[in-house]
Amino acid sequence: MSEAQTAPPTTSGQPTGRSWRTALRALELDTRLLGMIGALAVIWLFFNFVSGGNFLTPRNLWNLSVQSSSIAIMATGMVLIIVSRNIDLSVGSMLGLLGYTMAMVQVNWLPNVLGVSYHEPYIWVVALLVGLVMGAVIGGITGFIVSYGGVPSFIVTLGGLLVWRGLIFRYAQGQTLAPLNETFQLFGGGPKGALGDVASWVLGLLACAGIVYTLWSGRRRKRRYGFPVRAMWAEVVVGVVGCVVVLVAVWVANSYSWPEALATQYAVEHGITEPPGGLIIPTGIAIPVVVMLGVGLVMTYIATRRRFGRYVYAIGGNPDAAELGGINVRRTIMLTFVLMGILAAVSAAVQTARLNAAVTNLGVQNELDVISAAVIGGTSFAGGIGTIPGAILGAFVMQSLRSGMLLLNVDSPTQDIVVGMVLVAAVGFDSYVRRRGG
Repeated sequence: MSEAQTAPPTTSGQPTGRSWRTALRALELDTRLLGMIGALAVIWLFFNFVSGGNFLTPRNLWNLSVQSSSIAIMATGMVLIIVSRNIDLSVGSMLGLLGYTMAMVQVNWLPNVLGVSYHEPYIWVVALLVGLVMGAVIGGITGFIVSYGGVPSFIVTLGGLLVWRGLIFRYAQGQTLAPLNETFQLFGGGPKGALGDVASWVLGLLACAGIVYTLWSGRRRKRRYGFPVRAMWAEVVVGVVGCVVVLVAVWVANSYSWPEALATQYAVEHGITEPPGGLIIPTGIAIPVVVMLGVGLVMTYIATRRRFGRYVYAIGGNPDAAELGGINVRRTIMLTFVLMGILAAVSAAVQTARLNAAVTNLGVQNELDVISAAVIGGTSFAGGIGTIPGAILGAFVMQSLRSGMLLLNVDSPTQDIVVGMVLVAAVGFDSYVRRRGG
């Protein structure tokens, strides 16, 4: 045999360049996730072209990130629900009930019962704790009926969709509750509900350090247990690309400045002399986005590194085998609904704070957006397949479609038609991939 035939293809540690498939295999990246990123890039470029460059602006991208946060937070929990071969149709109504409850705590209950003003700085803590506990209880009731009562999750959560929405009107006859605590409002974003430029850059650098540490620790852990590791060039590419994406996102967030009137008001309140061109105050990363990223990290850790997450995927893959393997299937499924209730409370805080009010139609149709985000992100209704990052990307895809069509003055019914077609196409593609894999 010749020397060219016997030499290993990657002796220099560099990719051979024979095919993109070889390079992707060396990078060990999730091809579905890459497909989602590619689809998101195509959507962004298309809407930017047809809107005359109005889509890829710091203002629109900043608003897009805030609008996607609430759906993305709940979508991370919906992944585990669907992976376990269940569904939760009540998350939109649950969000509305929890948001209304937290507003009631601030506007009615504490001021009228204890005589505490909603301006007190600790009010938001009490309201958020009430929402989280109530969300866990509602999720626990739903999960108990599904897992221990043997009632299909579709029926239980469909009933919850009606019950929780009806309770909102029973609270205060459908009144709008406003305004809310000033600190609580920061959860909704806005110019004041953001980190600012310095804190955003610090967060970005910490995220880059986290990416590098994750790659390094994962490589060391694989070597310790004798698993194959990626080529060093692949590790460097993944780390550099990840850090570049993070820093570009921070730069875009800082490029969006406060509105001129609000900046002028800030200058007057703080005795600052405005320069000739006006006072420029970078907004930075919005607090709802920070909350979403934190939830995403925690949920990814639970899904991939904790026993509970592995149990959920095992149940979705084969419930009978999981039970024979010693997994408490009923308890695990109930806990997935408890977790979903907690995440609905976090999302309710974000949406209610963003409106600075609780309204009766809060969360209407959110269940469809949440399920769509999870499915478009690669979660399979057949169970056992789904990722947290994919669901977050799915939420951004959903909101990008709506935001782009809104820029083009597309009416709401047409937006629903397009989103529905995308959802069906995503499920169809998943079925096609599964058949080919089989």
